[in-house]
Amino acid sequence: MSFKKFGFIGLGLIGGSIARAIKRSRPDSYIVAYTPHKETVDSAHSEGIVDKPLYEIGNDFSDCDIIFLCAPVEINNENLDKLAPFINENTLITDIGSVKTGIHDKVKELGLENQFIGGHPMAGTERIGFSNSKASLLENAYYILTKTEFTGEEKIKPYYDLVKEMGAIPLVVPFMQHDYITAAISHVPHVVSASLVNLVHDNDSEDQLMKLIAAGGFKDITRISSSSPVMWQQICTTNSYNISDLLSKYIDSLIDIKLAIDEHDGDKLYNFFNSAKQYRESFIETSSGPIMQTFTIHVDIADKPGNLAKVATLLSDNNINIKNIGIVHNREYERGTLRIELHDQSGKDAAINTLKENGYPIRNS
Repeated sequence: MSFKKFGFIGLGLIGGSIARAIKRSRPDSYIVAYTPHKETVDSAHSEGIVDKPLYEIGNDFSDCDIIFLCAPVEINNENLDKLAPFINENTLITDIGSVKTGIHDKVKELGLENQFIGGHPMAGTERIGFSNSKASLLENAYYILTKTEFTGEEKIKPYYDLVKEMGAIPLVVPFMQHDYITAAISHVPHVVSASLVNLVHDNDSEDQLMKLIAAGGFKDITRISSSSPVMWQQICTTNSYNISDLLSKYIDSLIDIKLAIDEHDGDKLYNFFNSAKQYRESFIETSSGPIMQTFTIHVDIADKPGNLAKVATLLSDNNINIKNIGIVHNREYERGTLRIELHDQSGKDAAINTLKENGYPIRNS
């Protein structure tokens, strides 16, 4: 099976990134797309990502080789109902939702189990919409595929190969197991992140001093709270059993550590933080997947005009490519006044050597 014509229903951050990745790896591919927002498909068409913008779900999808359902999880079910009369028996249907049980139930209801493979690219940013999509968003991210009991290998392989072409890492997982895993590593963390933001909001002083100095660890752990409220509302309602089960376990662990804090139980507190540290550090020993190793150094510089530019110029003059650079205003959890992120270990090593040779104090991290 060879994919030549691609259909998209929904074209936001993830759908747009998939479409861009397909156009990058297969420039001769033909893409048709529908979204409820005319300006989105028109923009995608003007950029050359979509070959034919569509303004309704209809017969234009009937000769697609593969169709991506890229709306929020509950809307995907509604769109599949609308799409069903136009689906060719040779067309593969997939989705991008982070909850799989609902779409698998809908596929079974419609009798489409032999031509459906669930998909979940485990990538994203706090920004949403097609305007923020990019082909590179999928690179080195796990892309989960979920089969039905009627999905044959002849359907899986071309999709599996397409995912690899996008630069992602395909992984076949049973759909019910997928929903429990994503509840633990994605859905519950979003609930926790939002609750922490609301905690600061509800307990800040009138002059909002908490908000002013919130940085470092707080910003890192709450960054994902900027994601779409509508999307997370739907995820919580469609994967409610798994999220609730894991939240109960999390609440029990919080109560347990609160008791250790109240009782000044040093051993228990140390074991709590040390266990988390050891397990978290084991994540970044892998060279692939959504949690990637970072190559960061911290540099002490005087707070004077032009000093940041001097460091950036020094590295540039030595052909060292900087991925990110910025002043650290709150260093409660950071060391050094300037944070520099490099693309790889060789770049990090070169930056350390260059800066040290020029008298800059380095704090490795």
